[in-house]
Amino acid sequence: MRFGLLSDESDRTLEEIGKELSVTRERVRQIESSAIKKLKHPRVGRKLKNYIEG
Repeated sequence: MRFGLLSDESDRTLEEIGKELSVTRERVRQIESSAIKKLKHPRVGRKLKNYIEG
């Protein structure tokens, strides 16, 4: 949604995502921030790298 990770969608704004999910753009920002923080954790990063590399 936000970063165009789905091939059929382009980047969307926080406001567009918020409207679709019935939450505020601030809540979307908070969720995004939390997810990015989790992905930066070394253990998660290794698992993600292994998954992507197959």
